[in-house]
Amino acid sequence: MSESPTKRLMPPDIRARKGGEPIVSLALYTAPMARLAAPYCDFLLVGDSVGMVLYGMDSTLGVTLDMMIQHGKAVKRGAPDACVVVDLPFGSYEGSPEQAYASASRVMAETGAQGVKLEGGAVMAPTIAFLSKRGIPVMAHVGLLPQSVNTAGGFRAHGRDLQEASQIHEDALAVADAGAFAMVVEGVVEDLARRITKEAPIPTIGIGASPACDGQVLVCDDAIGMFSNFKPRFVKRFAELAPTVQQAIEAYSNEVRARSFPAMEHCFGVKKSG
Repeated sequence: MSESPTKRLMPPDIRARKGGEPIVSLALYTAPMARLAAPYCDFLLVGDSVGMVLYGMDSTLGVTLDMMIQHGKAVKRGAPDACVVVDLPFGSYEGSPEQAYASASRVMAETGAQGVKLEGGAVMAPTIAFLSKRGIPVMAHVGLLPQSVNTAGGFRAHGRDLQEASQIHEDALAVADAGAFAMVVEGVVEDLARRITKEAPIPTIGIGASPACDGQVLVCDDAIGMFSNFKPRFVKRFAELAPTVQQAIEAYSNEVRARSFPAMEHCFGVKKSG
């Protein structure tokens, strides 16, 4: 099992990978998972999907800035040498560039992350430019925007009609022009994602987009099969851990009820036999 180089990438390094070796990322939220994933990823994304994955929320809208900071800290503790990007949650940046700077500067200072990610296209370009000029690397996010799910008609593929495709294409070029070092392209039809990747001067990180994207990101829990009851079309399960975890817990439960665990070997102050 080979590991990637341990040298930390920085946002300019990711930017420079445009059109080169595919960029690998996972969205995750805890120190143990960060420790396991970091050797194989170019950057770790602390996504606001934490609200749905770990907290059982119906959407990402209930995630707070304090939550993102705490999970950002956890990921950095688990992988101190990794490039970490932290999502700015709903309501923490849309009001004004100044609000976005206040939130992003807290994230950067308190977590030690290398960048932040925010959702939105052309409408957020002035904010991206404002942050970038003040030393905060920004990863953009276009296409399906989970924080705007209520106005977008739910979780669905975007860019099927000409008008919507044109807007997403315009959004992608706008965030690149504003100074984003990379962009997540989520939930868009394949030919549109391919076109954006060809025309945008910054790397595209696909999720439910196209193999032509400059990189890919998945939620780690999706990729390793921690959910047994839901699998989005764009997810490939590289393991099915949920049944294994359930079996282990069942075995533990059975042994406790049968008083076969703990055994003397698991107790303190007991001399080992032999």
